Amino acid sequence: MRYVSTRGQSPSVGFVDAVLAGLAPDGGLYVPETWPTFSHDEIAAFAGKAYHQVAAAVLGRFVDGEIDQALLTEMCAEAYGTFAHQAVVPLTQIGPDAFLAELFHGPSLAFKDVAMQLLARLYEHILGGQKRHQTIICATSGDTGGAAVEAFRGRRNVKIIALFPEGRISEVQRRFMTTALDDNVSCVSVAGTFDDCQAIVKGAFQDQALRQAVDISGVNSINFARIAAQVVYYFTSAVALGAPLRPVAFSVPSGNFGDAFAGYVAGRMGLPIHKIIVATNSNDILARALQSGRYQRGQVAHTQSPAMDIQSASNFERLYFEAVERNGVETARAFQAFAETGALDIPPKALATMRHLFEGVAIGEEETSRTILATLNMTGELIDPHTAVGVAALRKVAAMPAPAVVLSTAHAAKFPDDVLAAAGVAPQLPLGAADLAGKPERFAQMAADPQAIKDHVRAFAQS
Repeated sequence: MRYVSTRGQSPSVGFVDAVLAGLAPDGGLYVPETWPTFSHDEIAAFAGKAYHQVAAAVLGRFVDGEIDQALLTEMCAEAYGTFAHQAVVPLTQIGPDAFLAELFHGPSLAFKDVAMQLLARLYEHILGGQKRHQTIICATSGDTGGAAVEAFRGRRNVKIIALFPEGRISEVQRRFMTTALDDNVSCVSVAGTFDDCQAIVKGAFQDQALRQAVDISGVNSINFARIAAQVVYYFTSAVALGAPLRPVAFSVPSGNFGDAFAGYVAGRMGLPIHKIIVATNSNDILARALQSGRYQRGQVAHTQSPAMDIQSASNFERLYFEAVERNGVETARAFQAFAETGALDIPPKALATMRHLFEGVAIGEEETSRTILATLNMTGELIDPHTAVGVAALRKVAAMPAPAVVLSTAHAAKFPDDVLAAAGVAPQLPLGAADLAGKPERFAQMAADPQAIKDHVRAFAQS
């Protein structure tokens, strides 16, 4: 299995090199040269399997022998053994043919753990075998940083630097990062937005002087291994609801579009998916793009669902690449223009291809709050604001001839103030995280200055 860049100007690489590189040298994102597939019978055979067994089967198609399958299965078992629920991603019914996929039972109480716990073990195995050290640079809108720090803290071959937008994530989200005092962890509060943080990370990857001085990698969803790991819960959720004998729909709270794109990948691998609802908050660049055909950056609004406060969704480039029939030249032109002007027009044929599977729905703040309260009253489930956006979006879409799964991306206790304000009930942290508020924090505060942050990366990597 070879991996190619969405911008078509970098040589193809294997799985291991794609994981360690994160971003392709030409600034594009890696995707498989061809999509691996499962047969109808192979998908049906996932029924009743342990989550880690399905994960090993799905990841095995992308790894394609570069890591021994038995070892990959062992890594999956170890990664998902860190989750508090034996099912790893259990389903909870919230209405007729409507379900929550609970993605928050990992160590940092967010869906990012599903990929990050496995990614840390992949890095440890690969880097250990190569006697190599790397520095991971991570931009977070809230949950990626906590999951990455928790997964990589204390590991011998990796240092990790997590950039987060100052004042734009919840205290609980911040503390999952900043209370990790391990020597290989550096957290940086950036005076700016998540988009600023993400742009700085992308710029670091394209700085050849920095890359010559520091062996850097990325674990944002620009890293295809993150996408591959997230594909797994589409399969386990759909099979539990009758796939492949019937299709299943998904409503996905969306910021950087990685989780929704993982659903696209599952469909390309053979899973029958009726529809993927791309549910955004008022930072609705994705919903607007799918509705109007114009992908245009706006001002980032601060909302109660901060992990979705994004106006430049990295993984949309992967979908665009697929929709323009894998034309790397066109993809490079479009996203270079977007970087310069903040807008691009999706070609009509490509837009029709996207709309075949995806539907964009934006949800405002009042509706998010009402949905938290309504879901509690109707089902007894206390959901976080991101999940509420997914539930509200599902309710706005016309009735579907398929069961629907809302990806519940974070535990309500990560957003206690907003949930209390909406529902009148204060969510409690699980026992394993109950002492978070009492732990000391350590983080740097910096301006959104790309050069200053790259200097920090270099100094921390070489320390």
